[in-house]
Amino acid sequence: MNSRKLALLGLILALVAAFFVFDLGQYLSLEALKAEQAALDARVAANPWQAAGLFFLAYVAVTALSLPGAALMTLLGGALFGLLEGFVLVSFASTLGASLAMLSSRFLLRDWVQARFGQRLAGIDAGIAREGAFYLFALRLVPIFPFFLINLAMGLTRLPLRSYWWVSQLGMLPGTLVYVNAGRELGQLQSLAGILSPGLLGAFALLGLFPLLARKLLGLLQARRVYAGWPRPDRFERNLLVIGAGAGGLVSAYIAAAVKARVGLVEKHKMGGDCLNTGCVPSKALLRSARLAHELQKGEALGFTGVSGAVDFPAVMQRIQRVIGAIEPHDSVARYTELGVEVIQGEARITSPWTVEVNGRSLSSRSLIIAAGARPLVPPIPGLEQVPAYTSDSIWSLRERPRWLLVLGGGPIGCELAQAFQRLGSQVIQVELAERLLPREDADASAALLASLQADGVDVRLQHRAERFEVVDGEPRMVARRLDSGEAVTIAFDCLLLALGRVANVTGYGVEELGLALRPNGTLETDPYLATRFPNIYAVGDVTGPYQFTHVAAHQAWYAAVNALFRGFRRFKVDYRVIPYCTFTAPEVARVGLSEGEAQAQGVAYEVTRFGLDELDRAIADEAAQGYVKVLTVPGKDRILGVCIVGEQAGELLAEYVLAMKHDLGLNQILGTIHSYPTLAEANKYAAGQWKRAHAPHGLLRWVERFHRWRRG
Repeated sequence: MNSRKLALLGLILALVAAFFVFDLGQYLSLEALKAEQAALDARVAANPWQAAGLFFLAYVAVTALSLPGAALMTLLGGALFGLLEGFVLVSFASTLGASLAMLSSRFLLRDWVQARFGQRLAGIDAGIAREGAFYLFALRLVPIFPFFLINLAMGLTRLPLRSYWWVSQLGMLPGTLVYVNAGRELGQLQSLAGILSPGLLGAFALLGLFPLLARKLLGLLQARRVYAGWPRPDRFERNLLVIGAGAGGLVSAYIAAAVKARVGLVEKHKMGGDCLNTGCVPSKALLRSARLAHELQKGEALGFTGVSGAVDFPAVMQRIQRVIGAIEPHDSVARYTELGVEVIQGEARITSPWTVEVNGRSLSSRSLIIAAGARPLVPPIPGLEQVPAYTSDSIWSLRERPRWLLVLGGGPIGCELAQAFQRLGSQVIQVELAERLLPREDADASAALLASLQADGVDVRLQHRAERFEVVDGEPRMVARRLDSGEAVTIAFDCLLLALGRVANVTGYGVEELGLALRPNGTLETDPYLATRFPNIYAVGDVTGPYQFTHVAAHQAWYAAVNALFRGFRRFKVDYRVIPYCTFTAPEVARVGLSEGEAQAQGVAYEVTRFGLDELDRAIADEAAQGYVKVLTVPGKDRILGVCIVGEQAGELLAEYVLAMKHDLGLNQILGTIHSYPTLAEANKYAAGQWKRAHAPHGLLRWVERFHRWRRG
């Protein structure tokens, strides 16, 4: 730190120290000012310009040094100088003091902060450059943080001083006027009876109402700014128009129809979206057939001889289509039309914040919900176009079982399909870039799944990076690089399945033209209410995240639909506190809340309670005695922070913990709940029992033991 910075820092510290050492704060209390009001009024009357100058300098000093008492001095300005003069003095003094505090922070701290946290702050700097003035105006008008924190924080940004000055001056005007007026009314108070005067009651009412009025004003200003240049229809044909008929879109439309709103639903492909047609439903139908194929191998262990069966792969794939067909009526055009939804089949394009064009027809709606979903990620690997490649969307068109199936990806989709195809007779090679499968789960869950896949015969290759694909003598091959040794590896295959995650659908239907913001991961950016930059346009499901699960899309749909239909009256922030999810492999891996890794990364203290399913009677009887229930709790308490279950029916077992966490029930309540015997669900009670034994009151039990000894004589 150079000498100029040291000198300024020393001066600021000396002035702040003097304020506290000489207890100057005692003069900035309502009681002290009221006691001295007559003397102060006399000085103002005798030398108004001098008094105004001294008050101005004192106010600047308090705000520039971030000392406590600015709000009280604002009241004092109204009491001493009246509404107009006090308002002018406080307005300019507060802006000058705030600007000095900001410049001091910038001079002393910005270089140091940028040198150490520059990369982390790059996004903030970009946002300030783009929206800094409006962001500062919002903070000044409806201060989420104290003004002195805003001054210091803005000094670390690159917001120009000129912008900082005029935005602060403008943004603080309404609040300054309200406080100065309250001070004027307090200054006129002569007795306790005056507390009930209409003027003073009105001033205090304004103090209470100001944040609400300011927030409303800010919303109107923001909306006016966002909608500038877009012609708004005089009337709307619909209350809500939903784009996409997957889980999020269907539930949004259903809720709107249930509350008697006029709602339209646009779908360009198939009703039900990915979940019904290419995701959850077909994959679980495939897993059911794969499970039977695996069960046939357990015949001897269960007391049968000669049990066998040949996999008819085309019949398996045809059954998947039958399952889809059986569920289709739940999501059909006919059903939703009967519910009161206007279903429009065609490709949508948003042409304004209130209009969508479909099949050459312009549809207007007061609010829109984007539920456009996501698609499988297809990586730009050289030579990929030369080989027979499928994704989780297109694999269902297979009718001939692959002899050698290469699965690229070790996440939930890759693991589920790798195990299923292996059990159905393919030889599967699964390649994963990371050190373990399911990298978002704890290492013990990953290890349990790896052991199961290898026991089934899956050739799992961890820490392999795909570099290119090629065809040699008609044989597709992948050339990969081992990250642990650097060795190049060639893997031959018949069929390739890409299972590398999903990418939000954010192009081709007007998102770009409306300037809707995207997050770094490519999803649509929304606020805590699921609104985009346009307050009447919402997004749900995979297109916005943060969780790409069908049940989360349906969960978001309630919030988006209610917020869209009742905006202006009531809004609800999405509750992501308790989100369950499950990988439907064998064993299943189900989780809710924090994992151990997440708790450690976030610095959350926790205890672990673990119950092995090899001790559970029903699991032993079912030849399913592998896996565990792991519960993370607050140290010394039974409050649940997270649960991971690995084993048979883990997704079903998890539901009890989801309910407990949602409604703040602890392990003591689970332990006190009767569970049918013999069931897998008893594992939850036994895990709670493990926690109880570890937290038994040993001191009390020793006294109870003595009591029973005394009772025996």
